[in-house]
Amino acid sequence: MLSNNAQALLKGWIAAASPVVEKVYGTSEASWPEVRARYMQGLENLFPAFEGVSYQTVMSGNTPAMLSEPDAGAGDAVVLYLHGGGYVHGGVEAYRGLTGRLATALNARVYTPDYRQAPEYPFPTPVDDAFSAYRALLESGIRPENLVLVGDSAGGAMVVTMMRKARDAGIPLPAAGVSLSPWADLTHSGSSATTRDGIDPLCSVAFLTRLARCFLAGERPGHPDASPVYANVEGLAPILIQIGENEVMLSGATRLAANLGEARVRTTLEVWPGMFHVWHLLAGVLPEADQALHNAIRFLESALANEKAPAR
Repeated sequence: MLSNNAQALLKGWIAAASPVVEKVYGTSEASWPEVRARYMQGLENLFPAFEGVSYQTVMSGNTPAMLSEPDAGAGDAVVLYLHGGGYVHGGVEAYRGLTGRLATALNARVYTPDYRQAPEYPFPTPVDDAFSAYRALLESGIRPENLVLVGDSAGGAMVVTMMRKARDAGIPLPAAGVSLSPWADLTHSGSSATTRDGIDPLCSVAFLTRLARCFLAGERPGHPDASPVYANVEGLAPILIQIGENEVMLSGATRLAANLGEARVRTTLEVWPGMFHVWHLLAGVLPEADQALHNAIRFLESALANEKAPAR
């Protein structure tokens, strides 16, 4: 049972998303930039910036990014955070709280690319922008053993896709990745698309299907850059997947973990009973969000420490 404060935040989140829902279903005449701005304003009020962290806009290659950095200064660790929003309606503004917590806990700089989104910039532009930001961090001199990836929802899927693209391009992979509530299967072919539809308070299959069509613009939903459950994932860095048991995306996440594991990628899967899509944003109010982030931070700390350990 969620506390009253957690329930209020969740209801506020659902209300903030109403302009997005209206636009996706064709009942709003507002432009997509207007819809995104209204949604981000609502989420900023719900999930404020984390104290003791500074935020600024920088360029990561050709892509603007929000840099979250502890006021006391950061160490060598760098996080590339890939935000969610179905490749259509997300934005960096809603992530000051979450990226601030990561920056503080890891003593790290956190870059959140403000990648271009559909329908103005459909597939593969959001993925290409995110990968451009990854390349730019390496080209700036950041060592791959100091770099980790974190993402939620669509960004959670892109954590895997960024590693694949790095592998295929012959450039270094990060030390590890954390995928929060990944939207890993845009075909929605798993059983949770039926058994959790109507239980997940934030995502319905009908809504996600419309988002997918908007993003894909005619590309097949099983394309490996859109649905990593269908991708060749051999040779990737260790990955932690966290998914809520109430999510319609549950089957996609478990299938993604199986795909990684069968490809001999070190994979950790956490299924959180009773949790909803990207419950991590309620950190500081919801104990399960704090616990999940604690696990994710420990996973990343271990990966960063292992990469720095001298060979024996």
